[in-house]
Amino acid sequence: MSTGIGNAALAYARVWHLVDARGQVLGRLGTQIAQTLMGKHKPIYDPSADCGDYVVVVNAKHIAVSGRKREQKLYRHHSRFPGGLKEITFERLQEKEPEKIIEKAVSGMLPKNRLRKVRLERLLVFPDGEHPYTENIIKRYDTKIPLVTQNIE
Repeated sequence: MSTGIGNAALAYARVWHLVDARGQVLGRLGTQIAQTLMGKHKPIYDPSADCGDYVVVVNAKHIAVSGRKREQKLYRHHSRFPGGLKEITFERLQEKEPEKIIEKAVSGMLPKNRLRKVRLERLLVFPDGEHPYTENIIKRYDTKIPLVTQNIE
């Protein structure tokens, strides 16, 4: 006898979300995207199940950061050769590959497990406002993503 109630396939259906990154703060935007990729906004959320949605981010080159991070933040990677540590500033990376900034921020906010790579494949970042997924988009977040506030009484 099955204990499941309702249509499980409908509950696990993936929805496409459009997020406009113009003027959004990188960290706050990254946490909201990570939660959507994990599926934490769904009532069927399970940490071991991949039930998240697709997220399409546009205008990645217009992302905002607070403080002096624009000049001071460094992204590092290594070539695996001796002395092969490479550094690039936020400004240079934003000019060169602005989609990498959001991908690295969201990647750092996802759990470090086997589902991380699968979830990141559903994150699609575009530097401008144009993207090929206009027919798939169901939910749009063109304004700032609302922060969850709790009323403590």
